[in-house]
Amino acid sequence: MEERLQKVLAHAGLASRRAVEEMIVGGRIRVNGEPARLGQRIDPAKDEVEVDGSRVPLRADLVWYLLNKPRGVVSTASDPEGRTTVVDLIDAPTRVWPVGRLDVDSEGAVIVTNDGELTHRLTHPSHAAPKTYLVEVGGGLTEPALRRLARGVRLEDGPAKPVSVRLVDRRPGAALIEVTITEGRNRQVRRMIEAVGGRVTRLVRVSIGPLMLGRLKPGTARRLAPAEVRSLYKSVDL
Repeated sequence: MEERLQKVLAHAGLASRRAVEEMIVGGRIRVNGEPARLGQRIDPAKDEVEVDGSRVPLRADLVWYLLNKPRGVVSTASDPEGRTTVVDLIDAPTRVWPVGRLDVDSEGAVIVTNDGELTHRLTHPSHAAPKTYLVEVGGGLTEPALRRLARGVRLEDGPAKPVSVRLVDRRPGAALIEVTITEGRNRQVRRMIEAVGGRVTRLVRVSIGPLMLGRLKPGTARRLAPAEVRSLYKSVDL
């Protein structure tokens, strides 16, 4: 069913209808690859709309959340052992699922959605979004161990090399490091640090692609703003 472009984009949370009209006049909006026109009608289920080169999700039933997963919660939609799942922590109006995994002993950022296309892109190796972790290492890490970690290590399921490694703080008996990776293998960051002789005592994922955990409290979630969803789409070439 076709509707006016201004109305569709306003309902999608892009901006007011008047602001959308100004964006159309300014050439910032394209429909199916062509410049949009004032008064143009589109079918949200079929047509593709881009704003400043970033695709705008138009389906009204799609939802996106950022959750701060506490330790002990599993990153699945259901659990046969009866443990609390990330989905249990979100009051969503429809069925949702987590994007990727964060092991039960780890904390931090998890995207929960019902957007299948975005899920596929975010978890596919060719479009893997960078993920950044703050890791507390008991006993600390020596400088040679940090350099070895930065160069990459060999795990039982193949070589693993981080995008970056940075020492954040060093104190007696512990070190805090920041590790960014693009892969998503099971317990990968933990295993990489163990491979250079470290012992992880706490691991928190602080960002996924352009999304930052910020001050979101453990066990709570927030719906993503339309601009954040567009930035996620752009980060995986949607």
